[in-house]
Amino acid sequence: MPTTRPRHVVTESEAVARALDAAARRWPGDRDNRARLLLHLLEEGHRALVEGQERRNQAHREAVARTSGTLTGLYGEGYLDALREDWPA
Repeated sequence: MPTTRPRHVVTESEAVARALDAAARRWPGDRDNRARLLLHLLEEGHRALVEGQERRNQAHREAVARTSGTLTGLYGEGYLDALREDWPA
């Protein structure tokens, strides 16, 4: 099929064959179309990456919220000014 989009060639190594065989069990309607199975795997992999990143982002936001303010009051009034007095001019 003509296209202006880049094409990608994937050799069916043992690891790729195992992934495609597993995909055929997951999507039996496409079991005879290895190219379609590969697309399913790409879509699922992308979804997993996006969801994983969102989970990490959420965990980070929760950690920030959980620890927010825990150091409040630890450094007294004028702490930075006193610290900076030792700095060269």
